[in-house]
Amino acid sequence: MSLTLPPVDPSVDHEIQAIVAGASTAETCNTDLAAGPWTFDARPGYGPGSSMGDVIPLGAPRQGELPASYREASPEELDARIIAAKTILGDRVVILGHFYQREEVIRHADYVGDSFQLANAALEHPDAEAIVFCGVHFMAETADLLSRPEQSVILPNLAAGCSMADMADIDQVEECWEQLAEIYGDMDAPDADGLVPVIPVTYMNSSAAIKGFVGRHGGIVCTSSNAQTVLEWAFARGRRVLFFPDQHLGRNTAKAMGVPLEHMPMWNPRKPLGGATEAEIEDARVILWHGFCSVHRRFTVDQIDAARAAHPGVRVIVHPECPMAVVDAADESGSTDYIRRAIEAASEPTTFAIGTEVNLVQRLAAANPQHTIFCLDPVVCPCSTMYRIHPGYLAWVLEGLVAGEVRNRITVPQDVADPARVALERMLAAKPPAAPAAAWENAS
Repeated sequence: MSLTLPPVDPSVDHEIQAIVAGASTAETCNTDLAAGPWTFDARPGYGPGSSMGDVIPLGAPRQGELPASYREASPEELDARIIAAKTILGDRVVILGHFYQREEVIRHADYVGDSFQLANAALEHPDAEAIVFCGVHFMAETADLLSRPEQSVILPNLAAGCSMADMADIDQVEECWEQLAEIYGDMDAPDADGLVPVIPVTYMNSSAAIKGFVGRHGGIVCTSSNAQTVLEWAFARGRRVLFFPDQHLGRNTAKAMGVPLEHMPMWNPRKPLGGATEAEIEDARVILWHGFCSVHRRFTVDQIDAARAAHPGVRVIVHPECPMAVVDAADESGSTDYIRRAIEAASEPTTFAIGTEVNLVQRLAAANPQHTIFCLDPVVCPCSTMYRIHPGYLAWVLEGLVAGEVRNRITVPQDVADPARVALERMLAAKPPAAPAAAWENAS
């Protein structure tokens, strides 16, 4: 294996560095993004980027100090060290990289995908001694749940959490369930149609503790790839669905399935009965948790209008974590993998405006030069927590494995893991039907 790689292209980091240096007229949401993420490891908060305004829970994981040899190494040196460590480790390690990771990390991943695809990839390597998950904390927890007990799952930077996942903690969810039981009665008792009062559904972007809650109460996990399939599964078993933590994915999916908005009350855990009335809870079909993704909340209808004005005929595709008005104004919505497949399936040169994380958008633009592809949000603002993974941390954990040391291992306690695994296995069995990526073209 060669110890050199071609120059990184594209690179959101390079663009941010150019903005901060005054070499680019583009705009970034925070110039601190130009600094190494270790600068923020000792500070509370998610770090600069899309989630920097979100409130981080007390006790959120912190990353210890990264040794200076990694902080001060050049990009070329880090690349060489990562490749050398991977060569030594061989099949003993597999590196998983989420679509939203920076390009400097993705180039070293053995598998790149969305959370659903990477959950499956973790299952496909039972012989690897270590799974290095370049993503965020809940993803590494999921890999630990699905991997064999003797396998080590490693998160290169412990500070790579998820503000959306943190918006639903286990105490809040347990309290919500108790309040719902006061209205619905026995939550395990089926009615005349064989349906229980509520089936809990949690998005993959949630803690293992939340997944365990769902597993204990007859529920299931979903991703943006299979959310409709999962809701169909839940409605076949329950009169209602409690959906958390992302209100937008829940609302957009249920609305597309024909559930009226008036039957989707919001549950704010900081308010009695979630801020809804008892009548609204009684009539609910989907109870939506008051959570959101700060990346996808940045996209607006005004941005779509501006894209259409500047690029007549533009094809607008957004992620279903975007607010409902944005999804309604777009031509299509779908998971990160849906977006990728839609672009690759376009047979004629097309202009795409994409509403999802900027690292993926720029990668798609570079990989598909026959198209014009740009991010709906003109401000460069990557996911705060995905951006905490840097080649320096990847080199550090890989060289630790070479030396026989497992660094930043993520483990889920057995009492949480067992029911969480049940909910995940239900998710993995709920595969969405294959849909043609070029459906937009066929309908136009």
